[in-house]
Amino acid sequence: MLAPVPRPPGSLAVRCSRALLAPRARLSMLALLLLCAAGLVLLYEPQRMLSSGWPQQTDGAGAVMLFGLAYGVCTAAFVPRPVLNLAAGALFGSAFGLTAAVAGTVLGAGISFTLGRFLGQDALRPMLRGRWLTAADGQLSRHGFRSMLAIRLFPGVPFAAANYCAAVSRMRYVPFLLATAIGTVPNTAAYVIAGAQAGSPGSPAFLFSAGFIVLSGLGAAVVAWRKRHGLRAPAPVTAPAPEEREPVGTAP
Repeated sequence: MLAPVPRPPGSLAVRCSRALLAPRARLSMLALLLLCAAGLVLLYEPQRMLSSGWPQQTDGAGAVMLFGLAYGVCTAAFVPRPVLNLAAGALFGSAFGLTAAVAGTVLGAGISFTLGRFLGQDALRPMLRGRWLTAADGQLSRHGFRSMLAIRLFPGVPFAAANYCAAVSRMRYVPFLLATAIGTVPNTAAYVIAGAQAGSPGSPAFLFSAGFIVLSGLGAAVVAWRKRHGLRAPAPVTAPAPEEREPVGTAP
């Protein structure tokens, strides 16, 4: 009697799904997705539509919500936030423009964080080597809310880079989104007010917002320079434990 032929451990669909869910395969999917998004932004320039070609038939709360949704998708696709903030102020004024911009910022940050967490974290975490990378990862993982709040308050780190760095770390969703919502308000408000007052560049509101943008940029540069020297400083030498010290004055 012939022995039964052993079946393969898994079907073709199972093996393909395992291959697609492998860390490197998901990282390749993330890279391809981001390249396509950047290419579409360069090709179609959606920031122009949001700033000048906004549909005239949309107004009121629906327009603010629709703009916030488009804002979030555009920021996840690497459209510069300052351009979108200026457009929000020019289209909806200071109050409604700030509401749409902050909501879109949180939405775009959440999209980027989700993509980075599920498609890139498993493949990128083993590559975190070197003093700067390990220090940044430890800071974001242990002090997520405080670190992300500082990053959002000082506009020195690009928005998309901060999102994906936080996704690769062990930061949780709630601290990340909460720090983003709170920390982006001052700088976003400055750009929105500047956009709302663009027709009168000599007004106090426009001058105050422009001055705030310049000062926040300078403050971010100073903080980044000081942190750079701190990371380059040599690690402190710790004294050996008492049991590791050699006995003094003992006879051979």
